[in-house]
Amino acid sequence: MNKNDYTVIMAGGVGERFWPVSRISRPKQFIDILGTGKTLIQQTYERFLQICLPENIFIVTNKIYKDTILQQLPDITEDRVICEPARKNTAPCIAYAAYKIGDINPDANIVVAPSDHIIFKEDIFTNIIKSALETAAKKDWLFTLGIKPIRPDTGYGYIQYNNKASFEDDARLKKVKTFTEKPNLELAESFLKSGDFLWNSGIFIWSNKAIIEAFEKYQNDINYIFKEAIGKYNTPEETSYMEIAYTACKSISIDYAIMEKADNVYVFVSDFDWSDLGTWGSLYDVREKNVNSNAVIGKNVMLYDTNNCIINMPEEKLVVLQGLDDYIVAEYDNALLVCKKSQEQQIRKFVNDIKLNKGEKYI
Repeated sequence: MNKNDYTVIMAGGVGERFWPVSRISRPKQFIDILGTGKTLIQQTYERFLQICLPENIFIVTNKIYKDTILQQLPDITEDRVICEPARKNTAPCIAYAAYKIGDINPDANIVVAPSDHIIFKEDIFTNIIKSALETAAKKDWLFTLGIKPIRPDTGYGYIQYNNKASFEDDARLKKVKTFTEKPNLELAESFLKSGDFLWNSGIFIWSNKAIIEAFEKYQNDINYIFKEAIGKYNTPEETSYMEIAYTACKSISIDYAIMEKADNVYVFVSDFDWSDLGTWGSLYDVREKNVNSNAVIGKNVMLYDTNNCIINMPEEKLVVLQGLDDYIVAEYDNALLVCKKSQEQQIRKFVNDIKLNKGEKYI
């Protein structure tokens, strides 16, 4: 393995769309939501052990999850858990990681990935990531992975690429034309028909030099905060500086902050059976189903005239459901959700309303 290759796993999200199973105190990345015996972050960490040296894998998370990460990933040392004092979306956490890793190795090439994705064809994934890291070491470009879409999904962002331009060294590599946030169904259908759109995987690859130059050019206010900390990274001063400085960062995604503005963005056209596992519907898609197309988690669930549902119940609870079609039924601790699968995008609204009207003990 190349000693200059690094991985940054982002694990600070709350996973609101998986409420009530995913909570602030127990987000989805720390749950064995697939029933494999391993949590999502454990699966992600093991996946990148095939790509990077163990000592080159870093986890970025909110400081309240530090102990959980050290418990679930016993091979990770504390110095490789980058703790955000506040949630500021993906751009600040990526800038933080870039400067911290750059202090250790200015020649680093970095892959940034969420902690909660499912990847079925891991050999293909590993091959693409390694190819991207090799290319990032040679060119000061910003790379992302785009997934060939199989349906007009309104839950994903989309990447349009230049179908005429490819590169002799890798035909999978295309120049990015546009990024589009989650479209409506009509637009998603047109994207699928056009043949030059991909799902935005949220996985990025670049050299440390290239991403810091991009922050300097497009988000200098964020860049200034982390550049001022040079000399403090990987010392006892780092934490106290970040406790104050991090709160000054605006909250913005890396897509809005950098990728949609930069003119040196390229995408690897990828096909490795992927899901970002962002919603109950995406979990339904990958879970095994019974003869009536129900995905059931729980040992004591009895169903009558019930079809196309995802049901997630505590193992010890006896649950009887009758007459449901295309529903999410999920319970954890002190909360129960019953919601049409087609309306699952409202779950974030439900969570906000619960916080306002019922209090944080339910979220």
